[in-house]
This record gives sequence, structure tokens and C-alpha cells, in this order.
Amino acid sequence: MQRAAVLLMGPTGAGKSELALRLAEHFGFEIVSVDSALVYRGMDIGTAKPDQAVRRRVPHHLIDVRDPLEAYSAGDFVRDAGRVMNDIWARGRRPLLVGGTMLYFHALTEGIAVLPGADGDIRAEIDAEARLQGWAALHRRLAAVDPAAAARIHATDSQRIQRALEVFRLTGTTITELQQRRLPALGDVSVTELVLAPLERDRLHAAIARRFARMLADGFVGEVATLRGRGDLTGEHPSMRAVGYRQIWRHVTGEWTLAEASEKAVFATRQLAKRQLTWLRRRQRALRLDAAHPHVTQTSIDALSKCGFAEWSSV
Repeated sequence: MQRAAVLLMGPTGAGKSELALRLAEHFGFEIVSVDSALVYRGMDIGTAKPDQAVRRRVPHHLIDVRDPLEAYSAGDFVRDAGRVMNDIWARGRRPLLVGGTMLYFHALTEGIAVLPGADGDIRAEIDAEARLQGWAALHRRLAAVDPAAAARIHATDSQRIQRALEVFRLTGTTITELQQRRLPALGDVSVTELVLAPLERDRLHAAIARRFARMLADGFVGEVATLRGRGDLTGEHPSMRAVGYRQIWRHVTGEWTLAEASEKAVFATRQLAKRQLTWLRRRQRALRLDAAHPHVTQTSIDALSKCGFAEWSSV
């Protein structure tokens, strides 16, 4: 069977999960989550995570694969998604990748650089040199071996100067060259891209507000209080910096009222949606779907059928 995949992308609140379920049931897809918050266990309400009944109906992957204390990178996602997709193809089915974490979609389709891990000894060595000579001198040293990196890294950006020099000392190859050796995980896969978004921005804003109100009604504050009550999480952990969680955390700690936290969460979600839409406008190959159109599901089914996807039959 030809290795094929469908990417269903869109801003938060556009209705991707609902459409994904309908498409999965029609075509027999297995859903692969492309969401940096759904990977975390115990973060259910604030991520609008599909419940167990839905996940029994349609297989979902890359949900609940990390504890909120742990980090999860784009590189982790690409590795895990590649493994999951190979398993799906081996079963004679096809993956439907659904979500709004555009960095993950970018890493899948454009590739991600394979860079060495941090080396404490080399970093300490670079820090010692910086104390003696200054970061401007190390920036000039970087320019001598990797002019392209020095051109895009400011002379006062110590963290990125250090990383570029560290990579060069570890590998003998510049970070610029390594970043250009990207191999997209979907390079040999037939990919169909769908973008789901309402044509009118006001509709999306209203949907975001309704979605957040529903989360509060479902017990979002209690969920964040439970996470804080573990005692090992702080507001600075990547999991707790997710939109919505970050604001409700500050309410649970007493810094903001619930009204203040809610207003800021809805605003932050709208800003996130704006960034997502900006990125999605660059996906020139994608079929655009109006999330508010009453026949959006049928339009999607027709489009995928024309791309060679057949209606699923388990018989």
C-alpha cells in the first residue's frame, strides 16, 4: 500500500477534533495528535482532550505519553510520530495527523536538524572564555568559523553563541551546515493537507470564548489546582505554560481573580490563533475549508476521495 497521510491543521477552537472523528470513521484513519499539550497526562479539561469513549471508537496516538514534569520537544514528536505512522501503515491503515502545534507540523514536513546534546564540560569552557574575553569576542570567533550563524545571532545573545560554538567543537561541523541537513519525516509519503478555519475572524473569537467557558464549567480550575497540589510542578514548567493553564495557575496561586485569569486566557488563546493562522497562510498546497460551512464534512470527504482515499470497510 502506498504510504499516505492526511494533515488536518487549523487554529485552536476551529473544530478540528470533531471533523477528524468524522473523517476517521469514514475512511478508517487512525488519529495522530499534533498537539504539544495533549501529550501530558492529567491535563484533560484545559486541552479539550478526547475522552476514553471517543478513543475506543477511533484509535488516537501521542496522547498521554508524558508526565507534566517532563519536557517534550519537536524532535521527540518527530521521532514518536514516525514510529506511530509506521505502525499504522503496517496495519494497512493510514494516519490522520490532527492539531494546532505548527512547530510540530513544520518539523514533520520540513525536517528537523539533528544536533548533539549539551556538553557540560564544553559549556563551562566557553563560559570561562566569555568571562575573560567577553561575549563579543566569542561572537567574532563564531564569525570566523560560521559566518552565517554569526550574521543571524546578535553579539549579545550569549545562549545562542554558546550553543553554536558548542556544536562546532563537538562535531567539527557548523551549526548552520547541520541545520541544512534536514530530512523531512514525510519526505517519501503522499501527503494531503487540509486547513480548517472559519472565514470570519469574529466566529473564531466567539468559538474560543465558548470553548473556554465550557472548560471552566467542566472543572478546569480544579484540574489546575490538582496539578499544583502535586508539589513538584511550578508555573515555569513547559506543561504549565500552555495557554489556559498558565493563566489559571496564576488564579490558583491567588495572583489573579478568576475573572482576570479568564479574560487573559481568552485573549492569549486569540493571540495564539492569530499566530497559527499566519503560519497556515503559507501552506500553499493545502485545501482550505470553512469551519463554519454546514457541509464542511462532506466537502472534506469529497476532497479526500478525489485524492485516492477510499471509504473504510472493516469487513
